[in-house]
Amino acid sequence: MARHGQGHTLLPSEINYRANLFAMKKLGVERILSVSAVGSMKEAIAPGHIAIPSQFYDLTKGRKSTFFGQGIVAHVSLADPICSELAGIVAEASEAVGATIHRGGTYLCMEGPQFSTRAESEVHRSWGVDVIGMTNVTEAKLAREAEICYTTIALATDYDCWHVSEEPVTVEMVIKTLLENVALSKKIIQAAVVRMGEGGGALAPKR
Repeated sequence: MARHGQGHTLLPSEINYRANLFAMKKLGVERILSVSAVGSMKEAIAPGHIAIPSQFYDLTKGRKSTFFGQGIVAHVSLADPICSELAGIVAEASEAVGATIHRGGTYLCMEGPQFSTRAESEVHRSWGVDVIGMTNVTEAKLAREAEICYTTIALATDYDCWHVSEEPVTVEMVIKTLLENVALSKKIIQAAVVRMGEGGGALAPKR
């Protein structure tokens, strides 16, 4: 599913995340492999590398990130928002197809569509986060409520704007690196699906 719509017409804050996750739940989806472009907040995660984060930090402001409300009250555990079993499968698949990967770490989710200022980027780095993006925490929260396994394949496209020896992030830079990683991400998904199939029904949805 193209989260930004056909032709990439939706801003991160305009995506109807609840509709997307509800549709997947109705279709019987049990596992979601999310692929997205991110900025790297650490020198070691170079553009072209892949991060498989285990945590999120939510800096979004006005999104609907729950199915509850309007008379239906619930509290949902989100201490470990990523399905560790699924993340492990994706990591193994990534290594098998030759990708340079980084296991674990924190994905900081900002509102967008603007990229960070240099001041924001430096503050985010001081928090120790690993990558920054605009979509995945909302999906992860809703996937947990829907009892669907969720993991992120985060494609590092740039160093945000904190890296003084690199050019500040631009749309052209992101697209160029992302297109170079499209074929690789397809190989990762194919290899991960094969591994899930080999495991049969052993991988239960993370709750």
